[in-house]
Parts: sequence; C-alpha cells; structure tokens
Amino acid sequence: MPVSQKTARRPLLVTSATLLSLSLTSLTTLTAAPAFAAKPSPKPSASPSATPSATPPATMSTVGGELLGRPGTQASLGSDAPVLPKGISARSWIVADAETGDVLAAHNAHWRLAPASTLKMLFADTLLPKFNKDDTHKVASADLANVGSGSSMVGIKEDETYTVHDLWLGVFLRSGNDAVHVLAAKNGGVKQTVADMNAHAEELQALDTHAVSPDGYDAKGQVSSAYDLTLIARSGLQKKDFREYCSTVRAKFPGETKKGKNGKRTRTTFEIQNTNRLLTGDSGLDAYQGIAGVKNGNTTNAGATFTGVAERNGKVLLVTVMHPEKDEHNQVYKETASLLDWGFKAAGKVTPVGELVPPKGADTSGEATAEPSAQAGATASASAAASGGAGGKSVAASASGGAGGIGVALGITGSVLVLLAGGVFLVNRKWPLRGRK
Repeated sequence: MPVSQKTARRPLLVTSATLLSLSLTSLTTLTAAPAFAAKPSPKPSASPSATPSATPPATMSTVGGELLGRPGTQASLGSDAPVLPKGISARSWIVADAETGDVLAAHNAHWRLAPASTLKMLFADTLLPKFNKDDTHKVASADLANVGSGSSMVGIKEDETYTVHDLWLGVFLRSGNDAVHVLAAKNGGVKQTVADMNAHAEELQALDTHAVSPDGYDAKGQVSSAYDLTLIARSGLQKKDFREYCSTVRAKFPGETKKGKNGKRTRTTFEIQNTNRLLTGDSGLDAYQGIAGVKNGNTTNAGATFTGVAERNGKVLLVTVMHPEKDEHNQVYKETASLLDWGFKAAGKVTPVGELVPPKGADTSGEATAEPSAQAGATASASAAASGGAGGKSVAASASGGAGGIGVALGITGSVLVLLAGGVFLVNRKWPLRGRK
C-alpha cells in the first residue's frame, strides 16, 4: 500500500533586498535600448560537446534577442541602477523577470554547457502532466538497470511499490536518478522519455538543449544553456505540481517492507531533504529570503549548476548560474544569491537586453484562467492555511523558523504573479504578454 506523505514546503518570505557596494569591473555595459529579434533563430550556433572549451563561441543562438547571442556580459544600466556584482565566476548566467520574461542581464546566455541535474526540470516539465500523482508503480530490476555509477539516489528498492507522488519527491528533493529511471520506465523507457524531452524542449524554443539521459547524468552531446534552463524553469513553474515539489524542503519517503518477529509485514519511512541549499541553508550559507525553488545540479563534467526563483516585494526573478570557476563550497549558491540581490535592486532601473520567448504553440492573447476547482473552496483553504491547518504550521510560524510550514503557491498569470498561502493556484493558460497592464 502507498505510504502517506507529510511534506514541508518553504514559504516565500517577502523582505527587502540588501545589496553590497559593488564595482563595475570588466563588464560590457550597454546604453542603447536593445533591439530584440523579431523571430528567434531556429538553430543553435554550436554542436553539442561533452567537454566545452574554456571560452564561449564567438557567435551563439540569438533566441530572445541579438544581444543574448554575444559573448561576455550584456547589461544596459540606467543612471540610478546598481552595478553588477563583483566576483561572479560562472561561465554563464542570466537574470530574468519570471513574469514578464524580460532578461535584465546575462553573461554568455546561450553558451551550450553540460547541465547536470538541472536537466531534471525539463524531465519534470515533460512528464508531470502524464501521470496522476496517486498512480502506483512496482519497481522491477530493469527499471534501475541503467542508472549511472555514482548517481545521486533517493533509495528506490526493487519489488517495492511507490506512488507517482513518492517518485516526484525523490526527483525534486534528493535529485534521485533512481526515481527518474522508474518514472521513465513508466513512460515507456529511457529512449522514449529522452525523445519526449527533446520534443518538449523544441516546443519551448529551448534550442540550445539536447538531452541524452533523462536525469542529467554526464553523457556525450548532452547540453543546455543558462537561457534554456531559465526558459524551462519558467514553463515548469506554471504547473501547480511543479511549484509544490520544487518548494518542498523535506518529506517522508517510503522505505523497505520488512517482516517482524510476529510475522507481520510493515513498511517504514525515512526523511529526505531538498538538496537546494538556498532553500535549506547550509554551513556558512543562510537560506535565501524569498526563495521558492527550483533545481540544482553537480557532476564532474558540468561542475555546479543551479536555477532559482525568488520573490521580494511582488517582484519574482529567475536566475540561472552554470559552472562557477571558483572552487569554493556552495559557490554556485553564493553567486546566485548575489545576482538575485542585484536583480531585485535593479528592477525598473535597467533596460532589458532580451526576453524569454513563449513556446511555439502558445496563445499570447494574454488571457488567463484558474485551474479547475482552484477557486472552489479557496477561502476555506486559505483560512486553514493561516491557522496552520492541513497538518502544517502557519506562514508566520514557518517564517520565524518553524520546521514545518504550509505550501505557498507560485502562479504566473497575465502580468500578475500571485503568491498566496493555501489552495488558490492560478496558472497561465494563455502566455503572458510583455508590458501588459
């Protein structure tokens, strides 16, 4: 029988951004308003490479704008805008407005690099709609046969039965390649799943991305870019389940079924915690105020990669950082936090250098609707949430350090990003229009 789950999701904490005094060193600062490409380039500029060069290609894809195809840092700072942070060593990074899609600044945005487990965002965005979370799957040995050596694992056991919900917790919290392969098996196998992921990437216009393994495990020819990972995260965040899983801090996961001395078979659970250190904090690193996901990764070839989404004072930003050159503990998170701090301070004071494009088949009329049954019972859900109902603590309690915490949904709709405690989930059924009031 499936084991019931108790999960804790981190609330979005609205605070003021604190920015250190920074200098503008070795940056390309642009003063003219950017001219975005009317039609995104359909072809990436470089072929996939298992071992990227130390320098970016001279020309890259111009999806989202001509400036994004240029090597180096692209930023158009107003007279009162803060300078970009010093000490950012990542090969590639991007800061974007999650709702409007404006790219506030970027560095080698379309450089095709190994993505590591951030590729699991594409896996999730592709497969989440296919299965009901209450569906069950009994794990066969073939499901785990091709999990890469040294993979991160959540602890899936053969001949045990898991719900789809269990498996997604394993994917998002522990970055479990074993959970990915079991879900891929349920989807018809790794080959079918990779084909589905690549087709979905093309639909999203994430044209720098080429998946070879569904879990992000190092593979020849497997690449993505800071631009694409941000695009994929933005798509995923418009799905309720994606938002909930990527913001979950800790959860109970089913263990092995064992026979006791009395002959009765019982199944225990164990706690798993999210590997996103901006959600959980770590030694020498505080949890980032306002963080709500999304996904981290680290492999020998990719180095450290991370895409994060955070909210402050009604502004929601997406930042992706790929492969910091500085080899310090939690460096990818520190650089992400610095870029988020800058983005919140710079919002409204910079001219965008590009945009996150909509999917090919998106309806860009700008209208949005609530998910089915989202509005029904919303008041009751919000009331229960505020009082710590449904097994969770209140937002206030969680913000002050409570270990539990109710979920806070992040929804993107029209030109309004809604952050609500409890059960109201608004999603974009028609893609947001830039500049819509």
